[in-house]
Amino acid sequence: MDPIVIVGGDAAGMSAASKFKREHPEREVVVFERGAYVSYAACGMPYYVKGEVASLDDLLTVTPEEFVEERGVDLRLHHEVVDVDAEERVVTVEGPDGRFTQSYDQVLVATGAHAVVPPFEGMDLAGVFTMHSLPEAEAVRDFLAAERPDSVAVVGGGYVGIEMAEAFDAHDVDVHLFEMLSHVMAPFGETVAKHVEDHLRDRGVHLHLDTAVERFVGDDRVTGVDTGESVVDVDLALVGVGVAPNTDLVEAAGVELGETGAIATDEYGRTNLPGVFAAGDCAEARHVVTGEPDHVPLALTANRAGRAIGQTMAGDETPVGDIAGTAVVKAFDLTAARTGIVDEDRAREAGFDPVSVTITAASRAHYYPGAEEITITMLGDRDSGRVLGATMVGREGVAKRIDTVAVALHEGATAVDLSYYDLAYAPPYSPVWDPVLTTAKVLDGKLG
Repeated sequence: MDPIVIVGGDAAGMSAASKFKREHPEREVVVFERGAYVSYAACGMPYYVKGEVASLDDLLTVTPEEFVEERGVDLRLHHEVVDVDAEERVVTVEGPDGRFTQSYDQVLVATGAHAVVPPFEGMDLAGVFTMHSLPEAEAVRDFLAAERPDSVAVVGGGYVGIEMAEAFDAHDVDVHLFEMLSHVMAPFGETVAKHVEDHLRDRGVHLHLDTAVERFVGDDRVTGVDTGESVVDVDLALVGVGVAPNTDLVEAAGVELGETGAIATDEYGRTNLPGVFAAGDCAEARHVVTGEPDHVPLALTANRAGRAIGQTMAGDETPVGDIAGTAVVKAFDLTAARTGIVDEDRAREAGFDPVSVTITAASRAHYYPGAEEITITMLGDRDSGRVLGATMVGREGVAKRIDTVAVALHEGATAVDLSYYDLAYAPPYSPVWDPVLTTAKVLDGKLG
């Protein structure tokens, strides 16, 4: 029997390979990875640049040698799949020794995503970086060490931009953050954004909101950021304006894409072509609130889908699972989190009649030292009473509280259901009425 072939060796691909080999150790699994690394923690790269993570090797979940020697996976680094022939069940591969073909029984496309490179003049200047791979993170840290810049620009106020602003600040440089929208962290909503913006300013970050970058200035290396109205002098620029799914390979093979631009799949990760699966940052998944396909490239989604597809390939059909878009971001001393649908316009487009409430509550019992404020915005549907999503921001207790709301979304819980959850209480960790419970009670009152 032909082997299982995996295209891409990060979270989804290696999770699938490992799961399949556990189920069928006698079967051959071949993984083609065009880079030098597999199964690495991309989310840890800002903390490597910051210096909190000492080595790139610390970001490796499982080494290539472990996959080969302990798990029996035929791993081929520096091998890029350039064509998939679903009719013949063959992939074409470019490797160090030239081009060759590999037949397959089933194939998983786990090609991930790439950093969006805006059409700015000067993107090719020395000192201008994107960061979506370990080599890019290493290049940024090496540049900081060698050049010791006085001022850096971060273009984009999303996850990467916020985390990299903190990373650069740790190197004692002036940080300028440019965001073309009126607020940073757009998916988290205006309430969270304003808290984060105030905190960034308090930490000395220069915010340039409603500011579109036109080009980078410099001869051989970057010396400034031109916004059309002014030029801000910088010695390094990091562009983090988002990611896009890697779909060129499968588009040429006839795999259908969804409305999001990512690969369309069914609940088991199957594409429209027989024997071809897709998972991870290149693929869509079903949103738990809307029931519709969505593209939210996050680590857990990729790992979970890859593992499920590995089991399905092994003969035990396993759904990849729904997503809620649950995410958390560290912004210096603040934590911001979100889950579900947090934008009222999007909720209306999905057919809901949204109602939102915002409360601010203490993270601990009022008498216990160290209590901090948590601000929570929660959305519900007036017709059904169902919780649609929430955002949170605060200095402590945010990261795990968002998970409570995520569970409620997966259960289809109403606001009154959530208000009755039996959550843990002790003065060092929560008031008697946890802020999530309080928000749900207030939301239920407004929905009623």
